[in-house]
Amino acid sequence: MPFRDAGATVAEAIRSVLAQGGVRFELLAVDDGSTDDGPAQVRELAERDARVVPLSAGDGLVDALEVGRRAARAPLIARMDADDVCLPGRFAAQVAALNEAEGVVATRVELFGEHGEGMARYVDWQNELLDPDAHDRDLFVESPVCHPSVALPAEMLDAAGGYRDGDFPEDYELWLRLAARGATIRKLPMVGLRWRQHGQSFSRTDGRYRPEAFRETKARYVPAALPDRPLVVWGAGQTGKRFMRSLEAHGPRATRFVDIDPKKIGRQARGVPVVSPEALAPEDFVLVAVGARGARDEVREFLVAQGRSEVTDFRCVA
Repeated sequence: MPFRDAGATVAEAIRSVLAQGGVRFELLAVDDGSTDDGPAQVRELAERDARVVPLSAGDGLVDALEVGRRAARAPLIARMDADDVCLPGRFAAQVAALNEAEGVVATRVELFGEHGEGMARYVDWQNELLDPDAHDRDLFVESPVCHPSVALPAEMLDAAGGYRDGDFPEDYELWLRLAARGATIRKLPMVGLRWRQHGQSFSRTDGRYRPEAFRETKARYVPAALPDRPLVVWGAGQTGKRFMRSLEAHGPRATRFVDIDPKKIGRQARGVPVVSPEALAPEDFVLVAVGARGARDEVREFLVAQGRSEVTDFRCVA
């Protein structure tokens, strides 16, 4: 549990973890340069409960995560943030799931605090992804799991090199890297975390979580997921063209764009023709990059009706 200036919430977060039953654990609480009374609260809780282990970092979130990872002694690592609430039964359920099969195991989450309609839609979408196939299918759409709801084998995290620091979201980059190494991602149907949102949430204030950083991160990992087939991008609007601009920096180039807008069909996008859906050939691999709400599902339905299989014959990106 990394924390910085979390004096208003860290005690509640820690108590919610300490209330977990059915498993043995230690809570590594890593102070990342706090200037409030949060560290004092953590030390006080540690004096009362030996499972709380205060640690210090000071060079940002990723450094704090790495300090905790390197100090961890257990075979499994669970994540938590200092402004969230861990719900009863979460750890026991994740340990049971990891005893059945390795991988990344998250839970559904419940939003609370200050959030808008967009964040609510994102959590609803994320909560619907449960089995590994669903997570793999939507891996390049958005981060499919909530980081502080995750548990995974320490050995798996170590083998992947831990958390990386850079101009990208450190959690999403890790999921993409683990998936590229063959790890599965799945989610338990239980709600295991109350995910607090507020004006100072990292996802709102840190530039590493801006849309461009997400897109560039995806573009680095998409090429390894593309088969050796002609690449067609469905979406000649800004979403598709921006994604291809990022992807081209890593090698892949589109042979055509597909669009349903008669004004775009017959023109060019990024130097290649824009054609209608009917012009798709059986050998084409399609990247679906559309921005309008509901459009992704409509394109999926069309491609499946053509006999194409998602992941094998097409993938959705955003």
